[in-house]
This record gives sequence, structure tokens and C-alpha cells, in this order.
Amino acid sequence: MSRARLPLAALSLASVSALVLSGCSQSTDASTNTGDTAASASAATGKKPAPFSAGAVKVALVRQSGAGDYFEQWGNGAKSQAKALGIDLTVYDAQADNAKQATDLSSAINSGAQAIIIDHGFPATIQPEIDKAVKKGIKVVVYDVETSTKGVVSTEQDDASMAQAVLDVMAKDLGKNAKVGYVNVAGYAALDKRNTVWAKELAAQGWKQQFKVGKVTDSTATDNVPLVSAALTQHAEVTGVFAPYDELAKGTVLAVQNKKLQDKVKVFGADVSNADIQQMTAADSPWVATAGTDPSAVGAAVVRTAALELAGQLGKSSVEFPAVAITQDFLREKKIENMDQLRQALPALNLSQVSTADWISNVAH
Repeated sequence: MSRARLPLAALSLASVSALVLSGCSQSTDASTNTGDTAASASAATGKKPAPFSAGAVKVALVRQSGAGDYFEQWGNGAKSQAKALGIDLTVYDAQADNAKQATDLSSAINSGAQAIIIDHGFPATIQPEIDKAVKKGIKVVVYDVETSTKGVVSTEQDDASMAQAVLDVMAKDLGKNAKVGYVNVAGYAALDKRNTVWAKELAAQGWKQQFKVGKVTDSTATDNVPLVSAALTQHAEVTGVFAPYDELAKGTVLAVQNKKLQDKVKVFGADVSNADIQQMTAADSPWVATAGTDPSAVGAAVVRTAALELAGQLGKSSVEFPAVAITQDFLREKKIENMDQLRQALPALNLSQVSTADWISNVAH
């Protein structure tokens, strides 16, 4: 997010399920604790270019936060792709501490890394270090980070289309002039882009926004439950809530259920992961629509983008990952319980043709 960005990928998003306990870890293997089956690498047929032809390439991944189901899967995809490419990947996780992320980035610059991938972050704290890295000749690839530094490669989800896809469903379900709630946080580029679409749709539909609450922490879902609960107590007349980041949506869902309003209030979120699918398909879940990318595939594609940039073969300064709309009805009808099944049902989630070459062993799902 940028300002910092979330996945929404997500802002990524962009935090409830688990904190990464070590601030920096050497990593070449993907974790297997997400219930997400990693894809086998497709065989590379081409000759490796420099610097990959000379052995392991040192790359740093500097993350604003690796916590939460989405970000864990994103990280697993990145690690798997790095291993397939012969990348010696060092992962730094600031655990949502922006000052620490700046320190981590400084450490990555001084570590001898040939490329640095920055996953989310606030420009106010990391922009000076981005400039230092570029001046030092290090290739820099950012994911969901706004930066104007020349030479940096930007990667991101299509946040505007993601928000629009969900809000199209919301408009169909709620109709015109509905009373609605909003759970979002300013200052994160992904969420700010989604907010722009929200403001436009709010006016177009004549919706009456009764409240706006929200915050991002290292336990976003949990910490938003009391905020949304209090808002619903004051505004029980709302019939729908838009929460354009999956951790915000999870907290909203719990608040709606705690207030026993699941038969009256529908939740519209963003992003998708195993945990999101489970929550959307659960009995009496008010979460009826989301939109997102495959976080594992995105993480892998970002690493491939960095590899192509290192090899001098990328040829562009930005790469965007398209999102797919997903409804509760679709998940239930197809009996989808996890990301592997969703990939089978929605091939558009597969990013295997994004940022690739014949010398790259591709692990995108």
C-alpha cells in the first residue's frame, strides 16, 4: 500500500491469523502450513542468462507485514518461485512496524543483494531507502507501493477493477438508496484506490453511508470487531457494509454475527484466500461477495518480475495483476472449500503467463 498498499493483493492487503515471529529469516523453501498446495515448477528449457548463469543470485524480500492468510500464501509463492530460480532469498518481516521496515530495507541494501523486492510500505518511511538502493545500482521491484523513483519496477493488483467488481454485486443485491456502512483505512494506496471507486459508486447508487470505521494493525480482523460492532449498534438500519480488504471484511463479518444481524446485513469484501473462502461459505455467513487474485500466484509472479529485471529482459516499468469477482453463491454452488479448488474453477486466477521466459521454472498455480 503506498502511501502503503494492501492486497486487497491487496493491499495482501494488506493480519489476524498468525504473526511471523522472526523479523528476518533466510528462506528458500515455501511454508506448508496454509493448507495451500504449492504447484510443481514447470521445466525451464532455455539457457539461463546472467546473473543466473553464474549460480545463486542474492535477493532480499522486505515486507511491511507477512501476517494473515493472504500474506502467508503470497510469501509462500514468492519463496517457491525463488527456490525454482536458484535465488538465495532473505526475507525481512517488519510485522507492521513501519520504522522497522525502513531499518530492514537499509539492512537489505547493505547485505549484498543484487535485487530487493519491497512488499507494501509507507513512502514516508521507506522512500529514502528506495532512493539509496537505486543509486547503489540495486534492482528494486515494489509490490503495492507508490514510488516515483526512476528505475523502480512497480507491481500491483488492479485495485479499481477489484472494487468495481464487488460493488457491482452490492448494487444488484441492495438496490438504490440503501443505507450502508463502510470499513476502510486511509493512507494505503490499494485501499485509497478502492475508496475512489467506492465514492463514485456511493453517489451513483444514492446510497446513504451511515458510518465509516476501520484500522490496520498486526491483528486487523480482531481489532476491527469492536469498531464495527459499535457502529452497528448505532446504525442497525444498514443493509450492507463494504470492507475492501479481507482482514477488514473478516472483522466486519464477526461483528455482524455478534450483533445477530447476519439475516439483515450483507458484507462485501475484497481479496481471497483459504480462510476467506471458509468464512464466506460457512453457514449463515453474511459475506456474500469478494474479488481478488491468487496470492500465491502473485507472490511468484513478483519474484519472476524481479528475475527478468535482473536479467535485463523485463522491458517495462510496471506489471499489473488482474482480479476476478467471486460470490458466495458461486463458491457454494461449486462446493469450493479452498484456493486449489478455486483455481480449478476460475482459471483466470492463474498468472503463469505473466512475467515469464523459457529459462524460468514457473511455479504459478
